[in-house]
Amino acid sequence: METTLKTDITVKDICEGFVYNELEGKGLFGLSGKLTIQPEYQRNYIYASDNGKKEMAVIESILKEYPIGLIYFNKVSESNLEVLDGQQRITSLGRFITDKFAIKDENGMEQYFSGMAEDKQNRILNTTLLIYECEGKESEIKEWFKTINIAGVPLNNQELLNAVYSGPFVTLGKEEFSNSQNANIQKWSAYIKGSANRQEFLERALDWVSKGNIGDYMSRHRSDKNITELKTYFNSVIDWVSSVFNDVESEMRGLEWGRLYEEYHKKAYNPAKVSAELRKLYADPYVKNRKGIFEYILGGSVDTKLLEVRVFDEATKKAVYKTQTAKAEKKGKSNCSHCAMGHNANKNKIWSFGEMDADHVTAWSKGGATDIKNCEMLCKTHNRAKGNR
Repeated sequence: METTLKTDITVKDICEGFVYNELEGKGLFGLSGKLTIQPEYQRNYIYASDNGKKEMAVIESILKEYPIGLIYFNKVSESNLEVLDGQQRITSLGRFITDKFAIKDENGMEQYFSGMAEDKQNRILNTTLLIYECEGKESEIKEWFKTINIAGVPLNNQELLNAVYSGPFVTLGKEEFSNSQNANIQKWSAYIKGSANRQEFLERALDWVSKGNIGDYMSRHRSDKNITELKTYFNSVIDWVSSVFNDVESEMRGLEWGRLYEEYHKKAYNPAKVSAELRKLYADPYVKNRKGIFEYILGGSVDTKLLEVRVFDEATKKAVYKTQTAKAEKKGKSNCSHCAMGHNANKNKIWSFGEMDADHVTAWSKGGATDIKNCEMLCKTHNRAKGNR
């Protein structure tokens, strides 16, 4: 890959003919139409997502005559360039000069570019940028792009994959799943963690349809002119979740719905009964892991490990052990009720506290409470055997 350092391009030059797409949230063109600011392998514009702190910092750095770092262009042809590294900074400059946001001056007053003093405007416009023009094969350009961290915000895994497998499939995928203006984002957000701008909805859709093999799936579909399979599968998962669970709880966000769909979507559920059980479990003070409630219900309310049901505390166990052992010694039997009913040498054995575990007399799953009245101590062997039934 060949590189040429350019030191005579100013902010004014870069922002000549700047176009920003408000709907898609990305900078499109600059340098009088010669520069493509966000080629398909680039991430979405994210500097505006933290209340604009990062984009304002770019402008403030320019005004203070601080360097804003190297910028890299990919030379596509003699008359066309695309941003390889620096699109967040360039988009910030273009957005400010076209009055898309304001910064605060030394008196704490908001100032748009058009309302600034002329000397400050000129200071921004006449600032020269350090730009490397890079020229090479697509594989070289992509490999270089993968190594870049943009202004301290590293590319996440899906952004890297978008760069490696850029093409019509990624373009369509980003239009559907990475557009923060998509009306479905609010519904999806009930079940998926993350941000559309950071590709997390696209990543989840790809993860579900590919059963976890995202890179392989993107490689095979890179040149596809549609994303029908991706959309259909994603919507099938979302529609299934929302039909089984009428209630929308915060703990649903980020669960492995793709895996749960594969495992349980062929089973029939009564949404009203599911809702009643969900409410009951949410109200149960002994359930420690609410995130596990959903898979617990889908699996037939059997695997209590998913709920991390609260166990007996040490004080309760010691009190029950003391009472239970005293009664056993008086009767000349084992302090483990299961051993006492047996016919081997352990039927009269008094186990030490460390050799026993606490157990629910009436199982929690059958309504038994985790309190001292429902606690008994069993030897570890019998307690584990009971737990496996």
